[in-house]
Amino acid sequence: MIPADGDLSFAEGRDITGRLLMKLKHLITAGVALSLLAIAPVRAGAADTFVFTAIPDQDESRLRERFGKVADYLAKSLGIETKYVPVKSYAAAVTAFRNNQVQLAWFGGLSGVRARQLVPGSKAIAQGKEDTAFVTYFIAHASTGLSESKDFPTGVKGKTFTFGSKGSTSGRLMPEFHIRRVFNAAPTDVFSRVGFSGDHSRTIALVQSGAYQVGATNFAVWERELKEGKIDPSKVAVIWRTPPYPDYQWTIRGDADDKFGAGFSDKVAKVLLSMDDPDLLKSFPRSSFVPATNADYKPIEDTAKSIGLID
Repeated sequence: MIPADGDLSFAEGRDITGRLLMKLKHLITAGVALSLLAIAPVRAGAADTFVFTAIPDQDESRLRERFGKVADYLAKSLGIETKYVPVKSYAAAVTAFRNNQVQLAWFGGLSGVRARQLVPGSKAIAQGKEDTAFVTYFIAHASTGLSESKDFPTGVKGKTFTFGSKGSTSGRLMPEFHIRRVFNAAPTDVFSRVGFSGDHSRTIALVQSGAYQVGATNFAVWERELKEGKIDPSKVAVIWRTPPYPDYQWTIRGDADDKFGAGFSDKVAKVLLSMDDPDLLKSFPRSSFVPATNADYKPIEDTAKSIGLID
């Protein structure tokens, strides 16, 4: 029973007040501790998740299937939760890398150069064996009457032409470089209409359908779709193959070791270079992965600067 006002002595009042303050202190301390316990696991889980992406160079369902398996492989090999996050464009892949939404990315030559410029210390760590000497195919609809030649086909002038993605090395950078080299003019001044399909599979489909007369595509995607029966040789054919150049690569952020521990980047590189599952490699398609360095892509950077795609 609490005494009526005026019935407490000064000492008794001070004692009760002290006890109330002590209980309040204990309640606050317990509340803070519970809050920390509730928050800590979420933060730890987020920090422990290794996230990667890939440029959307072909059909999204195919990419999800491939990189979902890559995520499983990395998680098992690295002993850390790993997640693949798809993006809608080449630019979105670079942005996700810059913003640390992903720590690793499967880039093309040009997108990799752009990403590493934006994130200091980032480095190319692995590339497909075929990526050391990649090739772009110029393709044409049968109605053009163009056939394959060793020299650049000047007969493409005046026709409709589609690139792949605006940020693609094999579908935009290298074909535009050769178009400018031969005609000493921008693509819009060479062709009657210029488009960007968005990805290599779409480029092949557009030229095969006749929506565009000529296009430029990734040789690996062409060869795979040809084997899968998706290409009708009576409607579309290769008319020129570029000289080889370096292209796709795995690039990791420069601060990955700070987030996941010393030596993490080297461990990721080792795991990628050790990938030997035939089905997984076939899905890229690559025969194996080999070491890569930033210096390997200096020719891509120089080419992009020469035609004004990067500063």
